[in-house]
Order: sequence, then C-alpha cells, then structure tokens
Amino acid sequence: MFLKYSFTIMGLFVSTILWAGADWDYNNSRDWANTNQKYQACAGVNQSPIDIRDTVSAHLPPLKLNYHTTAKSVQNTGHTMQIDFNKGASLELDGQNFYLEQFHVHSPSENNINGQSYPMELHLVHASEQGELAVIALMFQQGLENEKLNHIWSVLPTKLGESNQLYSKNNADSYLPQRLDYYRFNGSLTTPPCTEGVRWVVLKEIQQASSDQIGAFTQLMGHPNNRPIQSIGARLILE
Repeated sequence: MFLKYSFTIMGLFVSTILWAGADWDYNNSRDWANTNQKYQACAGVNQSPIDIRDTVSAHLPPLKLNYHTTAKSVQNTGHTMQIDFNKGASLELDGQNFYLEQFHVHSPSENNINGQSYPMELHLVHASEQGELAVIALMFQQGLENEKLNHIWSVLPTKLGESNQLYSKNNADSYLPQRLDYYRFNGSLTTPPCTEGVRWVVLKEIQQASSDQIGAFTQLMGHPNNRPIQSIGARLILE
C-alpha cells in the first residue's frame, strides 16, 4: 500500500509521496544515483541543495504571488510531512505561472546560507501546466512559537501513509514572511529522482519556530531528512 503525489516534468514521472519499502532513504543519500537507474540524475551537476554564498547582484524583480487558497490536508509520507493545498494559488516567475501544490518540511535545513544550517526548512512546491517546477524555500531558526504552524502541528499524522484533514481556513499567504527578498538559482529535486531544471527561490527573511515545534517534527520523522549539500559548480546564485 502506498500514497503518491505525481506529475510529469520534462518527460519524467515524478512522485513526492513514497511508500514503505522505498528503495531510497536518507542513510544512503550519497549513493542515490547507484540505487536505481531512474535516479541517475542524482549525480548531475546542477543538484540541490546548495550552500548559498558568493552571490551575484542581479536586481531581481519582486515575487508575484497569488496565494488566496487554503491548506486541505497533511500527510505522513515517511520521508516528510506534506501539506497539500486546494487549487488556486500561483507564483509568476520568468513570465510563467506556477501553481502551488504542496509544502513539506525538512529538519535540519537542506540549503545553507553562507555556511549556516538552520533547524528547519519549508519547501513550497509549484508546478506549471507544462510540468516544470519552482520551489520557494523558507528557513526557520529556533525562537518564538510559530502561530501559523500551530494548527498543522496539532494534527500531524503519526503513522506512515496517514493523512489528516485541515479544517481551519489557513490561507497559503499566511506562511509567507512580510519581506520577500530572495536568492535565486537553478537546481533539482532534493529527493529521487533528483530531476534538474527546478527554479529555486530561497527567501532571505528567517522565520522562527519554537523548540517544541521543531522537536515535534524531528521526533515524528525519527531521523534527519535533509540531503547533503551539493556542489554549486558553474552555477550563478543571484540576489
């Protein structure tokens, strides 16, 4: 039995919900490319996550977001907690619309900023009608309780494959900070099949979550769920 969230990107079938007995986990993350021939992209040259440093000033345009929709459910995928959204929210990037599908959580953070790791990172995953992906990432440091996360954290499913409905009207825009300055780079999915061509937007404003909130997530996962930092190579990181 398994649950899966799937779509097509650049001709590849992608699932972000995996099942018990999946052929990858975070213990063998450095060997994903050899685990399955479908994961050969994990050895690519434009992989995520990265350490964001040595950025190039590019006068990036303000993000164009239409986030007037609500979260509908939270699922325990075994690799993360995934929050699915009702249709309607979108991000305009490079003159193209990307539609918000879900967000999920990593602890500790996957991306670093100038060598610094954070206790938690949230990925808002968007897909265009052509199947291309864009991810907005938010970093969380330990601090005050995050009221925006409270409703979801109160119903986090404890069992693999379990899904709980979210009845509170949590608008997607409530998870965003007031300041939307960001870093921009090209990368990949951070889990197999590690498909490249993903547009990454990492917000500069660091959010806060309490030690109890961070601890509740890590306890449910039972293990770190972050992929190691990948080489930047010849890529430019814009800000």
